[in-house]
Amino acid sequence: MSTHLNLLGGDVPPGTGEPLAGAAVAVWSLDTTLDVVGGHRVEEALALLDAEERDRSARFVRPVDRHRYLASHIGLRVLLGGYLGTAPEEVTLVRDTCPCCGAPHGRPAVAGGGLQFSLSHSDDLAYLAFAAVPVGVDVEKHPSAQAVADVLGTLHPAETAELTAAPEEERQMLLARLWARKEACLKGLGTGLALGVAEPYVGSGSAPAEVAGWHLTDLPAPGGYAAALAVRTPA
Repeated sequence: MSTHLNLLGGDVPPGTGEPLAGAAVAVWSLDTTLDVVGGHRVEEALALLDAEERDRSARFVRPVDRHRYLASHIGLRVLLGGYLGTAPEEVTLVRDTCPCCGAPHGRPAVAGGGLQFSLSHSDDLAYLAFAAVPVGVDVEKHPSAQAVADVLGTLHPAETAELTAAPEEERQMLLARLWARKEACLKGLGTGLALGVAEPYVGSGSAPAEVAGWHLTDLPAPGGYAAALAVRTPA
């Protein structure tokens, strides 16, 4: 399976309009500071979103956070509409059943299935992944030294040992790499952080560890960021 990182910008993106099938995966990156995403002016495109998205956008205190949220969700709807062959505002988003408790607050999904997606954003950058099978994507800005110290003991014991043994100046980069891999898997599973972050073991080395049932790979990312993609493999 080969994965290419596409850039989503101000114009309507090329390459959508064809349904994704089989092992095909499409991954897009987005600068969430843009004023225009997919041909839509961010601050004038609330009509593309559903009531839940509009309500959530209104709760942000800082304008920069609101803009990031709007840009990423407008981008999501533009791309979903392209793959599904419908207008962005006509895409109906629902929540899957939570695999931990069975309640209807699992990962976001398209009503009726058929297309799986995952959205992640960190600071001014968002990544979006689309596939016909469960998929998870994550992008992480390199954390602070304090954040490394805070989460070190919550990781898989082997991962804690890896970061502890690494030179101090490398730990922030290594944690971002490890965390992006882990979050991608947890988003694909739909559990999020509900069961903790010790499992699965993904490692902090130059290549991710194998995770049963998933194809896990690192994605290209700008300096100061790390990103990863997890795609469900056939049983």
